[in-house]
Order: sequence, then C-alpha cells, then structure tokens
Amino acid sequence: MSDDLDTIPALAASLFAELLASEQLARALVTRSLPGGMQLSHFSVLNLLAHLNEERTPAQLAEAFHVNRSAMTNTISRLEWAGHVHVRPDWDDARRKFVAISPAGRAARDAALAAFLPRISTIVRDLGASQVRLALPVLRRLRERLEDET
Repeated sequence: MSDDLDTIPALAASLFAELLASEQLARALVTRSLPGGMQLSHFSVLNLLAHLNEERTPAQLAEAFHVNRSAMTNTISRLEWAGHVHVRPDWDDARRKFVAISPAGRAARDAALAAFLPRISTIVRDLGASQVRLALPVLRRLRERLEDET
C-alpha cells in the first residue's frame, strides 16, 4: 500500500494525539505510585544513573533529559538533599561536578519500580507481549527521529 499524501497529516495528527494522551496517562500512573516526596523527574534521574552505573555531570544529565541546566540543578539539589545522589567536584576542573546515585537512591529507585511496574506489567499482559514487541521498534525509531529534530 502506498502512502496517500492526503492522509499523512491526518495520520500524523492521530499518532501524536495518541502519544500525548498515553504519555500523560502513563505519567499520572507512575506519579501516583512513587514513594512519598519523589517526583517523576527525580525517579527519571535515579533510573538513568542506576542504569548507567557511573557518574554524570549535571550538563550531561540535562542533555539526556532535554531540559535546561537550571532545571537539572534543581532536581539534583533535591535528590542530594534526600540523600539519593552524591555530588562531588571534578578534581581536574573545579567548575564541574559529578553526580552519582547513592545506595539510598538506588533503594528509592527500586521501591518506585516495585510500586508501579506491576501495574504497567498488567497493561503489557493485557495488550499482549507480542503486540508490545512489535510496537517497541517503531516507538524507538520515532523517539530517535524526534531527538534528531531537537
């Protein structure tokens, strides 16, 4: 089937309407499940640091999440205050800092995952694992294309 150019804008509009609605609902589900005081931005940073298992600069974290440095500095400050990250100076360049997840941060991230992952797993089970496996490459390519546009 060839793409009818008249339907591409309508298809794009439908795709983004579904993505935006799904993103909003997913954020709400996860946010409601987070342990007391944790925000989605906090979980996201902890999750990335846990996944990478190495330090990152605030600038690298801001770039990874497509936010400005002041927003990331605020998130890091709150995570540091909660004891979820360690921030240390760069010994080679005193203007820079490095951020690493702390044991308490890893525990908080794990608690957050334990709180919402069962609900998301139920959704995946209801949709069917094979359907989700088919959707993932398309969603990944879409994300990559959107990253290219920023």
